[in-house]
Amino acid sequence: MEKLNETKHLILERGALDSNISREEAEILVNALESNWAVLLEEIGLWIPSEITINEHDDIPEGEEESEEDILPGRPVPPECHAELHTDYDGAAVRWGLTFHKESAADCCQACLDQAKNARPGEKRCNIWVYCPAEMGCHSPDIYQHKNQECWLKYAEKPKINFKDKYSDSYRNSHPTAPFIVPWVSGVISA
Repeated sequence: MEKLNETKHLILERGALDSNISREEAEILVNALESNWAVLLEEIGLWIPSEITINEHDDIPEGEEESEEDILPGRPVPPECHAELHTDYDGAAVRWGLTFHKESAADCCQACLDQAKNARPGEKRCNIWVYCPAEMGCHSPDIYQHKNQECWLKYAEKPKINFKDKYSDSYRNSHPTAPFIVPWVSGVISA
């Protein structure tokens, strides 16, 4: 509309815009600009409201904020898995995650439960699972490039956290490629 109004003013001031538009076309344009567009648009079935109100459903409890980083893809993780977002537990590898991938954190936990149940006498039983849900992979201070869906099955007599929630500033200073938030999901399974 703004451009059309500018054109109208130019036509009225000069009599015609330039050699590309005739006097007759200019008059038609002026008449069109002076028409009641709202009525015309309604007659042809196009109605655009002057104001649009969008009401979003908010199911987040009061005082809490939802972050996309707190959404875990895949099926829900069972309570016995004790899933902790943004957590990386230490432990001896019972199953090497670089070559062991699962579709979801729930599947990774189930693999830990199954390994512990089927372990032979004297074999370490999985009591820690660590899963990478991040599409771009997960950071770790080792030499490997950890990929999406890696599932590490681990054992530790006394489970210990490597990283939780956010990497510290001092850690990020010495590891400049580290993200702000720990991307791993982990859980410690009770014996």
